Amino acid sequence: MPSPAAIYLQDAHPIREGMEYTKYAETKGFEAVWQADSRLVRDAIVPMSAFASVTDTIKIGSGVVDCWTRNPARLAATFSTLDDLAPGRVILGIGAWWDPLAQKVGINRAKPIRAMREIINSVRALLHNETVTFQGEFVQLDGVELDYVYQDRRPKDVPIYLGATGMQMMELAGEIADGVVLNYLVSPDYNKTAIEHLAKGAERAGRKWETIDRPQLVVCSVHEDRKTALDMARLMVTQYLGQQPHIMKASGVPQSLLDKVGEVLTWPATHKQVEAASKLVPDEIVQMLTASGTPDDARAKVREYMRDGATCPILYPLGDVKAMIDAFSGWQA
Repeated sequence: MPSPAAIYLQDAHPIREGMEYTKYAETKGFEAVWQADSRLVRDAIVPMSAFASVTDTIKIGSGVVDCWTRNPARLAATFSTLDDLAPGRVILGIGAWWDPLAQKVGINRAKPIRAMREIINSVRALLHNETVTFQGEFVQLDGVELDYVYQDRRPKDVPIYLGATGMQMMELAGEIADGVVLNYLVSPDYNKTAIEHLAKGAERAGRKWETIDRPQLVVCSVHEDRKTALDMARLMVTQYLGQQPHIMKASGVPQSLLDKVGEVLTWPATHKQVEAASKLVPDEIVQMLTASGTPDDARAKVREYMRDGATCPILYPLGDVKAMIDAFSGWQA
């Protein structure tokens, strides 16, 4: 049996190109397309709507939107609207964002676990057509419901996936989420620890961790020339190691290398700085954190992530997107 695969789109391509890639992925049997709220470049909802409008079967997930900048009631209304456009195909992927970006726009990420619990529970209740009154530390709702007037009042089939990197958030995902989006630029060994904590949270809620969907973002650089593929991935690895501490911490990269990269990159980094810092990142680090190389190399690396707990790769394409889709069309995990 072919193994499922999904594609991840951020902001590297014009939205109309993304629409074409999504249609192509659907014809090749891909399970889902995931779109991020990427840094402060691209909102997730507009492209998700575009992808949904030109497809029929592929699932459309936010991978991820943050929990701070949309009120829970508005978040529920937004994903209810997406479900109107693509009934039964929409996934709400939500995460706790990251510093320094959140700090720079005035958001204090204190108590992210409590905030996420309140938000997920409230959004789920609203999507389930409940009237919600809740006075929490982060969520205050007073008799709120999705105010349907011109459509049938019904629960919306929108599963909620928690984008978790740290282990406390992983436990919360096991406790309350329908799925967990495992992060990228981590080694497959990271998954083993993540699954242990997912299982711990699931056990607290009387659930089995195996029933929780576990798609994983995987940076994927495919080229018949292995060196070309690694070089394409090296720039992205460098930028994330230098600028996203939550991924940095989980990556498994030696602290000495992280310090050296951090000395070169400022925020936001220029392309010239990223290129300079990338010279510090050896091939073995690129290979540890990404699925890069020939098509066979990439498939073999993705199998490692799945062996260690992922259920479906969400492939972040670098280079030729259609070549990557072809490499994972009908593949076997």
